[in-house]
Amino acid sequence: MFAAERRQLILEMVRANGAVSLRELARVVQTSEVTVRRDVRALEAEGLLDRRHGGAVLPGGFTRESGFPQKSHLATAEKTAIADLAAGLVEEGEAIVVGAGTTTQELARRLARVPGLTVVTNSLLVAQALAHANRVEVVMTGGTLRGSNYALVGSGAEQSLQGLRVSKAFLSGSGLTAERGLSTSNMLSASVDRALVQAAAEVVVLADHSKLGTDTMFQTVPTDVITRLVTDESPGHDDRAATELQALADQGVQIAVAGASGGGAVNGGGPAGASGADSVARQQRRDVPLPGPRRQVPGAAAGLRSAAALSEQNGGTERARVADLRRR
Repeated sequence: MFAAERRQLILEMVRANGAVSLRELARVVQTSEVTVRRDVRALEAEGLLDRRHGGAVLPGGFTRESGFPQKSHLATAEKTAIADLAAGLVEEGEAIVVGAGTTTQELARRLARVPGLTVVTNSLLVAQALAHANRVEVVMTGGTLRGSNYALVGSGAEQSLQGLRVSKAFLSGSGLTAERGLSTSNMLSASVDRALVQAAAEVVVLADHSKLGTDTMFQTVPTDVITRLVTDESPGHDDRAATELQALADQGVQIAVAGASGGGAVNGGGPAGASGADSVARQQRRDVPLPGPRRQVPGAAAGLRSAAALSEQNGGTERARVADLRRR
């Protein structure tokens, strides 16, 4: 395929999807990522697209967010590997929150096998993936439906999360840097993600290597709040991803690499970007109390219920305890 034909195909893919990884572009045009990177650089010089770390986006991509149909076809193998590794961080009987996104949707499909789990989410896709799991309880937030990613956003979603406490939050986003942490292109989504983080003792970010070093408009999780990053193994020539991983590790983020030898590695010191058991991150401890045993709402059926109901239940228990102390 001639360079002109190859670049035209690359441009058509980016226009159709909004954002495409270099790995996916190389697969479609049947050439190396080095060649694709050169083509993308040439198209950027013509003002036809913008380069982003690990991929290409339409001009003005800093503020543009792809919809679910486009995102669902990007980096599918990487998302699967990340979800497989992240699912191993969830234990039987835990209460967790899972944010919106195609990677978190993949995680939810694997969480359906974890018994006694309670999942709080603002994502219809996450809830759908868990809807038929017999031993998993799904708690939906309130809010206004955002059709582009099938997520509930707005003040209703944020208010329903007040007073909630869970062990872990699993979030994705549009970009991740050591300087700003996790970010997204939409203000409403960012606000709900921040509320999800406030409810959790630990924050786990799911981001494939193409998002490393990418910065978007609205910060959702500062780097010093991120407990762990689960990512995929970046190409050996991707020095920027390795540099970003090292910077994140230097700030105390634990790094789990899917696709490293042995199926994944949680790293703890050494050069970033290495595969296998090579370590990149030091352990970070957060003095945040974990939640106690989950309480059941009397008469509530297993399945979908509102986060506001869960919060009200916890508040009622506390009021009863205070009244008992006063009688004494």
